[in-house]
Amino acid sequence: MRVAMIGTGYVGLVSGACFSEFGHNVVCVDKDEAKIAGLHEGKMPIYEPGLEGLVESNVNAGRLTFTGDLEGAIKDADAVFIAVGTPSRRGDGHADLSYVYAAAEEIARAMNGYTVVVTKSTVPVGTGREVERIIRETRPDADFDVVSNPEFLREGSAIEDFMRPDRVVIGTSSERAQEVMRNLYRPLYLIETPIVFTSRQSSELIKYAANTFLATKITFINEIADLCEQVDANVHDVARGIGLDGRIGRKFLHAGPGYGGSCFPKDTRALVSTAQDAGSPLKIVETVVALNEERKRKMADRVIVAAGGDLKNKTVAVLGLTFKPNTDDMRESPSLDIVPALQEAGATVRAFDPEGMDEAKKLLNDVVWCDGAYDTMEDAHVLVIITEWNEFRALDLKRVKSLMKTPVMVDLRNVYRPEDMIDEGFDYHSIGRPTGNVGPA
Repeated sequence: MRVAMIGTGYVGLVSGACFSEFGHNVVCVDKDEAKIAGLHEGKMPIYEPGLEGLVESNVNAGRLTFTGDLEGAIKDADAVFIAVGTPSRRGDGHADLSYVYAAAEEIARAMNGYTVVVTKSTVPVGTGREVERIIRETRPDADFDVVSNPEFLREGSAIEDFMRPDRVVIGTSSERAQEVMRNLYRPLYLIETPIVFTSRQSSELIKYAANTFLATKITFINEIADLCEQVDANVHDVARGIGLDGRIGRKFLHAGPGYGGSCFPKDTRALVSTAQDAGSPLKIVETVVALNEERKRKMADRVIVAAGGDLKNKTVAVLGLTFKPNTDDMRESPSLDIVPALQEAGATVRAFDPEGMDEAKKLLNDVVWCDGAYDTMEDAHVLVIITEWNEFRALDLKRVKSLMKTPVMVDLRNVYRPEDMIDEGFDYHSIGRPTGNVGPA
């Protein structure tokens, strides 16, 4: 089948490459000429494990191309995917749909014959209806259907998530459109992937409800971690004890500095706004949003306490800046709250991230950027782990201790075992574990 993917950001590029791997002919479209030129040279605009090789192999096979010519890409397509950004709108938390609606209008002008227009971007309930109205108003003679097909890709494992998903959700009442979508996802039928057909409204809400539920789960275990510290319990034991219950599940029960990234913060805020507008407010989600913002700010306080209550004229080494490992995505990362708060408290911050340094430099000021993990630790008074990259999981602790002025570690991801750190002579602080936050005897 012939597919046009509008947008070569995270969702569009990964989805386009994966559809081409399925055997479809895919054209990825973007107005950013520099991005298209880079893709022609094999340069990925994002870091995602395995993506560069997947793109290269399908470009070489002639199934995947890149262009800035939207009209040319759309005119012969069987399906056109809208995969543009839907950032939070300033002031009210609603998703900014201006890029989606602009794409709909351009698609309408370029369509030639029956076309399935698919919203892959994360959009609020009712967006598909508005996309259909825009296309119909722009081209009254157009033969098309609008379908909702939300993505459920985790940054860092997006290709595997696309190729072997838990489910595929498709929102449409059109049998003609259903057949096109079945053909697009036919390889997944072979591995018996559940294909969930719903109304457009239900499909749009499924995406927001899924992300919001996971964000709530993270916030819940973070609150439990705080309680563990007060009652001498261990959050790891609690998380395992409840996670083994099949009704709850083990995933997303990892205490830390709060959720970030391109999806959870934006989607929780958008769902709150949608629910309020619909006259059915979601009090739980409103609380989750507030608690997560508060938690990120509180993480800097933990570092200040670990440093003896004062960071003036002290150096803090920070490991990890992206919101999670295996991505260069800095959007809404806890580091964007923690690092400035440490600086405001008087600290000099030295920092390193394996993939996020270029993006971090655009967002953080007056940071000493370092060449590696050990470089950050030179004469540091406190070492803080914000992102749990694999290379931070097995540091040479003797070397770490020798490089630092004072052996204080604040482990916001619970990477290390408290007893091991204490044995090594560290004043070790972690999240929700009673034997942490205790210095060596």
